[in-house]
Amino acid sequence: MKYKTLKNKLQITILLLPGLLIFGLFTIYPIIKLLVISFFHWDFSSILNQSFAGFDNYKAVLKDGYFQTAFVNTLVYTLVTVPAQMFLGLMAALLIHNVSHFKVGFRVLYYLPVITSWVIASLVFKYIFNTEGLFNYFLKDVVHLADHNIRWLDSRWSGLGVAMILGSWKGIGWNMIVFLAALQTVSLDLYEAASIDGAGSLVRFFKITLPSIKGTILFALVMLTIGGFNVYTSIKMITGGAPSHQTDTILSWMYYKAFSTGDFGYSAALSFITAFVLALLAVVQFRLMKNNN
Repeated sequence: MKYKTLKNKLQITILLLPGLLIFGLFTIYPIIKLLVISFFHWDFSSILNQSFAGFDNYKAVLKDGYFQTAFVNTLVYTLVTVPAQMFLGLMAALLIHNVSHFKVGFRVLYYLPVITSWVIASLVFKYIFNTEGLFNYFLKDVVHLADHNIRWLDSRWSGLGVAMILGSWKGIGWNMIVFLAALQTVSLDLYEAASIDGAGSLVRFFKITLPSIKGTILFALVMLTIGGFNVYTSIKMITGGAPSHQTDTILSWMYYKAFSTGDFGYSAALSFITAFVLALLAVVQFRLMKNNN
């Protein structure tokens, strides 16, 4: 019996070993290496001979005005796009859940933006909101609300606004799928009992639907917050950080510091500061949701 148990454990270990090796080589080792780099002066001029920096890189990040701008931009982007995606995705899920025909068609239509390439979608939005783009043409020549072309992508908040519109639009379909799956698990008996008691649609929504899918809401909130802090492609393609890095987010600024200036120690420190902030936000979100139960 002991021999058979030992044999089973050995077989399990052998089967898991390739996956564990790949995980360690491509995930654990890079994280440890990045942590080491964050404590050294590591740039193009010192690739072969790095000097220990201690916490200098972390101090440089926190004191950097460009990082502070990028952090505020990322925070605002997250605070705008996450609620927008969740609200619109939930509304779409409720619509599809309650219709009796063409459910598959509606799902496909709402999910199409999710599978659309970020690069292509970003280029389309850049074309639409360009100085000579479709939106300015509509405002100036169709509805005559503007007497000149507006440079939407050349200022901080309007440029970020375009990226926020794109981010919210892209995320509706994912939230719709997640919330639709959660809605299908809510017992119909609860709605029938509430209807018998005279509860209206809004009462059933706030008293039955939302409490029943609270776990899914928390999951979506945490995942979307992480996604908001990881925004990169849309910023890179639409504004490129212009003007003067005023529309940069944390990842686009990190990329610039690493691959344009070669300051890998700074970028490594920035990555761990970002990871710490995300972990802190996740803990706060979990505690808030737990206290509301």
